[in-house]
Amino acid sequence: MSYPKAEMAAGAVPPGPAPVVAQPGAAAPTQWAAAGQAPPGCPKGLEYLASVDQLLVKQKVEAIEAITGFETNNKYEIVNSLGQRVYQAVEDTCCCTRNCCGSSRPFDIKILDNRNTEVIHLSRGLRCSSCWCPCCLQRVTVEAPPGQVVGYVSQAWSLCKPRFKIENAEGETVLRIKGPCCQWEMCGDIEFDVHTEDETTFVGRVTKQWTGLGKELFTDADNFGISFPVDLDIKMKAVMIGAVFLLDFMFYENNKKKNQDDAKKVTG
Repeated sequence: MSYPKAEMAAGAVPPGPAPVVAQPGAAAPTQWAAAGQAPPGCPKGLEYLASVDQLLVKQKVEAIEAITGFETNNKYEIVNSLGQRVYQAVEDTCCCTRNCCGSSRPFDIKILDNRNTEVIHLSRGLRCSSCWCPCCLQRVTVEAPPGQVVGYVSQAWSLCKPRFKIENAEGETVLRIKGPCCQWEMCGDIEFDVHTEDETTFVGRVTKQWTGLGKELFTDADNFGISFPVDLDIKMKAVMIGAVFLLDFMFYENNKKKNQDDAKKVTG
């Protein structure tokens, strides 16, 4: 089955419940999206994903980390194209692991709904990301709800360009992700294209969004746009969210010094 090319267009309105409108004259806090009707077989908490084909994952800037460089647990907001919060995510790793292992650290990430209930759990063991170690490449396990594996994000061996597989609970490849040779660009977005298993059809994209010079140079807080077919299996949508976090940790976590060095090269 083929799908049209998906884009993270500004102002695009997906089908689903109407947005909650803030009171006139009041500050506009982030509103929680209303959960739609859960389709048959939908894990509890994933009904929010039933009618969406676009999400934005926004990492929160930690003031202590930006000032001192001391690595803290990452925190994220996951919002829809209306700006409504769908989930929030928190990293759960120890201080020693974060600051000794850096971006290669094993992690557990809890994705929470509006009741602060964990609905998706992501876990990554300590593995190698080098193309010279094909037997120990990156792998994220996605559970929804926690304790129930729904799929995996697995790094595929590739010499130059990053490649990943979106797998179901049985380890069968459902989608493939292809990235560019260079994972950093001055003042531009970085796109990881999503294709069907046979790589013949484009179905979506994960985009590392340019967030501005100051934020890129002095923090490792990143924004990612993600698009997929609206009728993609809900469990695979959850696995696609897991792919965003793996990409963030592999290529953009602890990248402050690298970005500063690259910016110096660009500016001479």
